[in-house]
Amino acid sequence: MSSQEERQAQVDGARRHFLGLAGVTGARVAALSALAATTIFPASVAEAMGRRWWKKGGHGNGGKDRDPMCFLCGTAIMTKAGEISIERLKIGDLVKTVNGKDMAVKWIGRHVYKKNGASWPSSVVPIRVARHAIDPQTPHRDLYVSPGHALFIDGVLIRAKDLVNGISITPALPDDREMIEYYHIVLDTHEGVLAEGAAAETLLLKEGNHEAFTNFGEFARRHPAGKKSAMTPFAPIVGRDSGREHLKALLPVRVRRMLRIQQPARAAHERIALRAAQMIG
Repeated sequence: MSSQEERQAQVDGARRHFLGLAGVTGARVAALSALAATTIFPASVAEAMGRRWWKKGGHGNGGKDRDPMCFLCGTAIMTKAGEISIERLKIGDLVKTVNGKDMAVKWIGRHVYKKNGASWPSSVVPIRVARHAIDPQTPHRDLYVSPGHALFIDGVLIRAKDLVNGISITPALPDDREMIEYYHIVLDTHEGVLAEGAAAETLLLKEGNHEAFTNFGEFARRHPAGKKSAMTPFAPIVGRDSGREHLKALLPVRVRRMLRIQQPARAAHERIALRAAQMIG
């Protein structure tokens, strides 16, 4: 057999192998494609995921779910008058949003948790986003948010717990304390504000989720039934889905490249983790 015939035989064999593999994995590709289409969750799906996750904790709100928690006490929020600790914000104060607008605070929700044992439940411990974890300027001080609180990165909203890398983003408290206080901001619409210089979401108001806060009665007085409506997320809400990642891993590299699946949460996690490793290296 000539060299040309040998090359042609190799090409034909590779083609047959690929076609056979494509047939075997066709169902996997179809399933993966369907899953990839849901990488960006509709608001209703994202909220449902949040409810399931927080329900596991069940701390501080009589066992109710839809527990938003949010910014740890002491977090500096950028306002028209400069940075102010979130617990010092007042209704009517103008906060800076990521789209450049100054918006008035409509309400501030508060959670209070007291330590009942030797350690805090994992659902209550905040996620620390270390200084400069995201980029060389962001955040400009350590930022502490609840695990389900979303940061605005690369044009999407990603929960803090989906960014944990064990180095620069990790569950932690700034000190040994017997009480944890969280605060959340309500604006007219769902927005991103600057917390310690990092873009983070305000409360995505849904029917009844204000009841998760200790001071929910104040919200009810200011916003009687019938005068409030659910908000629309200001950016896509994304998350890391281990099931989809596992299915993708079963596919050949060539097929994975052909699909060109966009995974903003995983991409952000990997980029931030790599930055953390380089900083300690």
